[in-house]
Amino acid sequence: MSVAYKIEEFIKENEIDLFLDNGKDFIDEEEIERLLIENRNPDKHKILDIISKSLEIDRLEPEETASLLNVEDKDLWEEIFKAAYEVKKRVYDNRIVTFAPLYCSNFCLNNCLYCAFRKDNILLKRRRLTLEEVKKETEVLISLGHKRVIAVFGEHFLSDIDYIESVLKTIYETKVGRGEIRRVNVNAAPMTIEKLKRLKEVGIGTFQVFQETYHHKTYKNVHPSGIKSNYRWRLYALHRALEAGVDDVGIGALFGLYDWKFEVMGLLYHTIDLEKKFGVGPHTISFPRLEPAFNTPFVQESKYKVNDEDFKKLVAVIRLSVPYTGMILTAREPAHIRREVLKLGVTQTDASTKIGIGAYSDRASEQELERQQFMIGDTRSLAEVIKELASNGIITSFCTAGYRCGRTGENIMKLLKTGKEKWFCKLNAVLTFREWLDDYAPEDVKELGEKVINKEIEEIKKELPEVYPTFMKYYNRIKNGERDLYF
Repeated sequence: MSVAYKIEEFIKENEIDLFLDNGKDFIDEEEIERLLIENRNPDKHKILDIISKSLEIDRLEPEETASLLNVEDKDLWEEIFKAAYEVKKRVYDNRIVTFAPLYCSNFCLNNCLYCAFRKDNILLKRRRLTLEEVKKETEVLISLGHKRVIAVFGEHFLSDIDYIESVLKTIYETKVGRGEIRRVNVNAAPMTIEKLKRLKEVGIGTFQVFQETYHHKTYKNVHPSGIKSNYRWRLYALHRALEAGVDDVGIGALFGLYDWKFEVMGLLYHTIDLEKKFGVGPHTISFPRLEPAFNTPFVQESKYKVNDEDFKKLVAVIRLSVPYTGMILTAREPAHIRREVLKLGVTQTDASTKIGIGAYSDRASEQELERQQFMIGDTRSLAEVIKELASNGIITSFCTAGYRCGRTGENIMKLLKTGKEKWFCKLNAVLTFREWLDDYAPEDVKELGEKVINKEIEEIKKELPEVYPTFMKYYNRIKNGERDLYF
């Protein structure tokens, strides 16, 4: 679809200048490279001290993160891996939040070399869901038991703020029996502050924009044309979101475009600048790897692909660097990698994932690459993922209580940093998991789930005796058919 447009229709330079420091953005490449060089061969005791700091739920400084990234000793990496999981348990408890992506459109004005949605990929099957189709897709996701979705939109006129608003309203209004979607996150083009205020009003969960790569030259090379070619408009997308009153934002890098150590540092600097200017950093950090995509040769040509061992390292270092922030692992990764990486501090993951436009209601068993952004690695159902988690003693949470109780933005960060939020997480995880087991679970999964729930209830009784009686009243009300009770 050929469309003429003016860049001024999308990009407001004054909304970039608003956040610059003396005309400069917060990614100082010389400083990052210097820190990575100066902190090579770090002393073992220094690394252990850095780990101890993270275990106190203190964010690391760039020099400390650079030291972790330069560890070579295998035994020290094992210490880092163990600490990453321990940090996650201290902040988020023994649970994993699940969600599903809902791709609404693959029309795009950009030409990102690594993406099947790019404008010049004339072989891709283009489509934008109607609101009736959005409803059908949502009904399928609800029928599986999902309570959270992330709505994904191509960067195009057809995915303007009016369409996004309508999609969110449609998702929230769709009901199937006692099921519903209670939180809709959004992955969409960077917007102006005015448009982001409209997203806030319609009830957005987290607004997610990935920088893809923080390296200026690489960014320019892989984004040769389109709105996305403006590095700083994208870099400050989430600053504008917080300025507009959106409580929760999500950052991320696409690992495989440039050196993975540099990108981890970029994510940290992004976090630091958000905290500096708004008092709150990202609600989530994502770390997808470059994956094969239809008619997209760049993916095979990239010299910065991240192997499995380095992938585990970068996840663990992100966890220690920003110990209080949620971390999202997606179905880009195959099941065997997801099993390993979930032990390194991950808090959220998707399941029953389909990323073709309209693929949920089509109920196609195979991926149709001609209409999706990339190849996904894990096509297991939500029930299969939950079964595996339960068999390892991990509870699946469908909790969406935080944003309805005001535990968002700066408020939730205070609770996370002090270790208080994990108790809300535990209570609401049990309540929502009870819902899912009763409404959607196959018998074999329900049997495993009951064991997990009983263990969690015993811990609540022991650790939260003052809350336990009220909790059990809520729990029994849910067992008797009520829904959406939360702390």
